[in-house]
Parts: sequence; structure tokens; C-alpha cells
Amino acid sequence: MKLEHIGIAVKNLKDSNQLFEQLFGKPGYKVETVDSEHVSTSFFQVGESKVELLEATNDDSAIAKFIAKKGEGIHHLAFEVDDIHAEMKRLAGEGFQLLNKEPKKGADNKLVCFLHPKSSNGVLVELCQEIKE
Repeated sequence: MKLEHIGIAVKNLKDSNQLFEQLFGKPGYKVETVDSEHVSTSFFQVGESKVELLEATNDDSAIAKFIAKKGEGIHHLAFEVDDIHAEMKRLAGEGFQLLNKEPKKGADNKLVCFLHPKSSNGVLVELCQEIKE
């Protein structure tokens, strides 16, 4: 398992992209919308990990609710796994609360599953596995 990306909730993706382009000294490599999660995202490669910026596309999305409650900032840590199904089974067996029963398609060509923050010291943890095509 390795840190794949850090997800940051933002109010305005365009403005935040400009800010992070200045911070990292280079543009992001991908912008996409994930309709199932009601977010628009952009990704920056930073060393061996990535930073994902997430903007809500509607007021009912998890990102909109997060920003309303906590403001902009770190939303989740994502860890890359080789076999998301096996890792979900292992973590459920260890007592972690999974937010999905099955992985779903996420951004950046990944299958994803989230762990409830109540079972991981208040941190929303995402498991992700690249979709092989």
C-alpha cells in the first residue's frame, strides 16, 4: 500500500488550479467530472504521489457538505492497493467501517472504496486500484 493522492476540497476549481500551479510550478495533468460523486476534479503529480482538487458540482454532494461544515482543506488520503476487493475484505475483518460494499469507478481511472472516518481516527481514507483495460 502506498500513498496515491491527497484529496483537497475546494470552492472554486479554476481559482484553485491557478494557486496550485503556482505552488508546484507546473500545471495539473488532468481535469475531469465524476458524475456519480457530483464533483469536478483536477490532478497534480507531486513526486511519486498526487494532489487531487475536488469541487462540488451540486449542493448535495459530499464535497459541498464537507466545505459547508469544515471549509476548504484536506478531505481524504488515498492509498493505492493491488487488489481492492481483498483489501476491503481484510479491513472489514479488522473492524474498519467501509462506506461502500463494492468498489466504484472514481476519478483518474481508478476503482475506489472509502473507509468511514469514525473507524480511522477521523480521517477519510480512500482505497484505490487502477482499472486495467
